[in-house]
Amino acid sequence: MKKTMLALFLGLSCSLAFAADQVPAHPYIEIVTTEGTVILELDGRQAPLTVGRFLELVDSGYYDGLIFHRVIPGFMAQAGGYTPGLKPKATDDTIPNESGNGLSNVRGTIAMARSNDPHSAKSEFFINVADNSRLDPRKSMTSGKWGYTVFGFVIQGMEVVDKIVAVQTGPQGKFESDVPVVPIVIKKMSRYTFE
Repeated sequence: MKKTMLALFLGLSCSLAFAADQVPAHPYIEIVTTEGTVILELDGRQAPLTVGRFLELVDSGYYDGLIFHRVIPGFMAQAGGYTPGLKPKATDDTIPNESGNGLSNVRGTIAMARSNDPHSAKSEFFINVADNSRLDPRKSMTSGKWGYTVFGFVIQGMEVVDKIVAVQTGPQGKFESDVPVVPIVIKKMSRYTFE
């Protein structure tokens, strides 16, 4: 088992080194929502696989029209997987977990959402509105204590994220709670260039 984990880790390290050469070091992303605009700076050096895949989704228009489907004051705002009406939007590729990259789940950072499987992230992301270091890896990655991959941070519009997590929420569809009563829609997500 230890040899298998070591091989996975070494293979991931080689992939990261290759991917780091292919991904911009610090691309900017604009998220235009029904509550306002947020500007992100991604870290393509610390999380090249995650940033590379995220940019592919942004460039394809994947996120346009999706909603923030889970918002929790004092915790985070999550989006990237559901249309209004809570219909899931499919995507196939998963992203290897890059937690343990030196970036922590602190207020204003963006991280990939996932299931209990540490390598199950696809398209959903969340923005931390508090310091959530409990979402970071708890021990070395080879021990199985994976965290949630941080891959960038908000550089403008954190007040918009705070506004999003302050909206009225309730249960809807398969979600027991935390769904905004009035949908918060991502009108457009695209690369951003400062003028």
